[in-house]
Amino acid sequence: MSETSSGITMFGAAWCSDCRRTKAQLDGLGVEYTYIDLEADPAAADVARDISGRTQIPVVVYPDSSHHVEPSNADVDAKLRELSLI
Repeated sequence: MSETSSGITMFGAAWCSDCRRTKAQLDGLGVEYTYIDLEADPAAADVARDISGRTQIPVVVYPDSSHHVEPSNADVDAKLRELSLI
């Protein structure tokens, strides 16, 4: 999967309500991101765990190499504003 211009990557799964919420937020804001479907690519779960140190999803990785695990909409909004992406 190729990186997008914003450099955001989201690890998630369709069965995860927090993942669906965060994905809808990013889509609604028009923020470009790379979505990694952990159902389609189970090995990517190891990558997400290595990044976050946890097994919860979604894991959202930002261009500054910081990340959120199971972020609230307010957390994502604040980080996107900090990075001047919205």
